[in-house]
Amino acid sequence: MTQINVTLESEILHGLFTSNGKDDAFAKLLESILNQVLNAQVSEQIGADRYERSDDRLGYRNGFRMRSMTTRVGTIELQVPRLRDGNFSTTLFRQYQRSEQALVLAMMEMVINGVSTRKVSAITEELCGKQFSKSTISELCKNLDPVVDEFRNRKLDSKYPFIIVDALYTKVRENGRVRSKGLLLAIGVRDDGHREILGLCVADSESETSWSEFFESLKQRGLVDVDLIVSDNHGGLVNAIKKHFQGATWQRCQTHFSRNVLDKTPKRLQPEIKQCLTEIYNAPKLEIARSLRDEMLETYAQTAPKAMETLELGFDDVMAVMNLPKKYRKRLLTSNSIERLNQEIRRRERVIRIFPNEDSLIRLIGALLMEQDEKWTTGKKYLDMKEYHESRATQKSVVAA
Repeated sequence: MTQINVTLESEILHGLFTSNGKDDAFAKLLESILNQVLNAQVSEQIGADRYERSDDRLGYRNGFRMRSMTTRVGTIELQVPRLRDGNFSTTLFRQYQRSEQALVLAMMEMVINGVSTRKVSAITEELCGKQFSKSTISELCKNLDPVVDEFRNRKLDSKYPFIIVDALYTKVRENGRVRSKGLLLAIGVRDDGHREILGLCVADSESETSWSEFFESLKQRGLVDVDLIVSDNHGGLVNAIKKHFQGATWQRCQTHFSRNVLDKTPKRLQPEIKQCLTEIYNAPKLEIARSLRDEMLETYAQTAPKAMETLELGFDDVMAVMNLPKKYRKRLLTSNSIERLNQEIRRRERVIRIFPNEDSLIRLIGALLMEQDEKWTTGKKYLDMKEYHESRATQKSVVAA
């Protein structure tokens, strides 16, 4: 690997310490560094620096083209080198913002299919040039689709004690009609404590069959040793969990459960019922939670009978997380972590509104999930799993004795 010596202008360094708009200063710093990286890479590729006389030279520079890159600290302008004979190749942009590439492709397909608004057409022309065709889209898809497919079908080479599953619905054009499609998602917590996107699947409905096929695909890719599964109470989903993860504990999402209870509660009683549920969820021990439940059932048996019936039937499932050490309960008693991921998906989906086809849906959501997965697996651990592993080892020794 070529060693790159980066030089920084004093004006840029001064801006880092004096500017109120620190993002602008960091953007200039990043712009300077990346342009020097590009210059070093082209020198390595042709075997000579600018204006250097060398018998080993493999080509000649031919100016550069400007390329904008949007980063977390602002938009930077990069000078991408050109060569007289051949193309300059760099890995600098290869994995950058795959979801943005997919978003542009989806909008281009909308224009081609004649279903876009003038605003979308203007955006794609600005991003992609004044003219583009189906062949242009096909060529661009060749670069992105295999990467997304590889991510979706990769081997799951860890153990995942905790998984969280959910579905959201979006609209897709299919055979000239707009259809509602279910996007089935699963995230997992590995035994090293990092979160990971396990998979996504597009289905016509959230049926037991659809969830079963999704779970089977995850198991074929290596999903093993699942201890706890968190989800809402959708019938098809719950039945599929029972079928494919025998021996695992199902944790019914407490947020969804509270809504179910409150929907069957008279409006005047909802604030106090909600407070009682919170006290049950926050109980330090399962025995205390049961005691609070019994008091609640007795207090509201006459005034909110349907709500109390729901509470009694769902109590064990909604408190299943109490079997784990206390430090793990907060993040596993609801499906909120995947709900936040859904919100990020919705933010991108709103730009498209109706996907031009199913491939476009998979491309955009898959690229977005890839980026999120990279952040999770290379960032801070979601959970410290040491106490969990010790707890499970203790339980196994007790059972063996």
